Amino acid sequence: MFSSSPVRLRALLPLLAITLSLGACSDSTPDEEKAPPSAVTIETVRVQPLAISTELNGRILAPRTAEVRARVAGVVLKRVYREGSDVKQGDVLFKIDPAPFQADYDSARAVLAKAEANRYQARLQDERYRELITINAVSRQDHDNARAAVMQADAAVAEAKAAVERAKLNLGYATVTAPISGRIGRALVTEGALVGQNETTPLATIQQLNPIHADVTQSTRELNALRRALRAGELQQMGQDQAKVTLIQDDGTAYPLPGKLLFSDISVDPSTGQITLRSEFPNPDLDLLPGSFIRVRLDQAVKQQGISVPQRAILRDSAGQPRVLLVDAQERISERPVVLGSVQNDRWIVSDGLAPGDRVVVEGVQHVRPGDQVRIDNPAKDVPSIAKSTGQ
Repeated sequence: MFSSSPVRLRALLPLLAITLSLGACSDSTPDEEKAPPSAVTIETVRVQPLAISTELNGRILAPRTAEVRARVAGVVLKRVYREGSDVKQGDVLFKIDPAPFQADYDSARAVLAKAEANRYQARLQDERYRELITINAVSRQDHDNARAAVMQADAAVAEAKAAVERAKLNLGYATVTAPISGRIGRALVTEGALVGQNETTPLATIQQLNPIHADVTQSTRELNALRRALRAGELQQMGQDQAKVTLIQDDGTAYPLPGKLLFSDISVDPSTGQITLRSEFPNPDLDLLPGSFIRVRLDQAVKQQGISVPQRAILRDSAGQPRVLLVDAQERISERPVVLGSVQNDRWIVSDGLAPGDRVVVEGVQHVRPGDQVRIDNPAKDVPSIAKSTGQ
């Protein structure tokens, strides 16, 4: 009996250790078991004027584009300008062989001189006949013929002068100049090319790049929704000169220079159901080039009693519905669904679901859930003012 007791004691040792550990756990206090409240950052909701902005897609367009063309037929002797350079209106771009036009001009001047000589002779004869008709030395028919000869001579001189002017124009067209100021592209012809034969041959293209236009399109559905909100008094119309226009470049960054809205088209594209809006941007460094795909953020109206929250404060449930976490007076977490509008900078505009004074969790949302007790790190934090973007 006693010989087997050491073996039995060794078998009971693990059970004794487990019993002691459970006893130690049961001795811990409730305060030691309770985890400390999670720290969150909140933002107190308040109303303020908010600009209702829309991001629209479009392309960069040059305000003025001129196709330089040959206006007379001839052989190109020289390209004067440097491709890709800036030119001013009137700068010489190409020179076409002027020899045939110079010859035409000289010939036209000779014809004019001959017509003027004939007119001089006709006028002298008319003056003599006017003196002789008073003494009946010539017939009235001869006098009338002399007067008609003067009129024909005047017409011949006018015709010759017009021919001289046309020949002078053609001679001037042999020197091709820039019709507008801007940046000129590559040459479409080379020296020795025959241009202007039976048609006006394009030689180069000039585009004005500063300032530059951005044409974007907006669907009539969005435009009608905006109009309904304006008529209902939910939004206030923003004047065209007050509308803020921001260009978003292809890398997602904002263009540093603000633009202005020029006009909205008066007709809808029947194939797309969209309307075109044109804005203008300064382009001193020529960073914006025609044909580039861009996005434009356009402020179209103002919501005077607007509410917004940071984007990071928005959570979504399994159905994708947006919601926010709120902190009540007992510093406990509650959940509330919201209705979102458009995005302004890094903030969502909230159409419904929040009221002034609500305390929204903006940091630490991933560590808490409804019903949790929390600790507020910034009890006095308020919503940052963004009214400056509405022109207020």
